Amino acid sequence: MMIAAMHTLIYADDAEAARAFFRDVLEFPFTYSGDGWLIFKTGPSELGVHPTSGEGWSTAEHHEISLICDDIEATVEELRAKGAEFSSGIQDKGFGLAVDLKVPGTALTVMVYQPKYAPPAVTL
Repeated sequence: MMIAAMHTLIYADDAEAARAFFRDVLEFPFTYSGDGWLIFKTGPSELGVHPTSGEGWSTAEHHEISLICDDIEATVEELRAKGAEFSSGIQDKGFGLAVDLKVPGTALTVMVYQPKYAPPAVTL
């Protein structure tokens, strides 16, 4: 296959704080590529393509980063114990149970969710 992986970027006002979060709280393995740059291994991935409008709703074209877990309540509890903060409670989104995780050093959140479907990239 021509494409071997997907590279995701997060732009942060405080890149060190964001990197420390992914390294120390989420415990993503990483490679040091010099000058403070950590490139994180994020494991299996999947890509969904969503429409920008539907019955009674619309959104601008954009992209998102989401993290998949197999037990949302245990994941939230474990991350909170490590100092992680959330901007929402656990919600049923239809496709799964989801929560918004704050990324330190940024104004961003990433969705963490327990899917109701069988993810193609990973066996949970």
